[in-house]
Amino acid sequence: MSGKLQRLRDHEINPCIAETDASRKCMDESNYNKAMCANYFLRYKNCRKFWSGVMMQRRIDGIQPNMPTAEERERILASMGRMPY
Repeated sequence: MSGKLQRLRDHEINPCIAETDASRKCMDESNYNKAMCANYFLRYKNCRKFWSGVMMQRRIDGIQPNMPTAEERERILASMGRMPY
């Protein structure tokens, strides 16, 4: 696996791996009919938007690393009581 692909599959770096996998699986199962997978794409887009906002706020607040660790992300989502995307 290439270095870039390995980073994209790393749970510490990419918070939206589950959404990525779900959209790819949908595309495979629907014979690459994008219209049938629109909900999966929207969920992925919302996931990226949510975590980008978190990263931006952490950067503004001077918190390092900008992306929360996988453990921190689980706590953030648990404290919200539901998935924000």
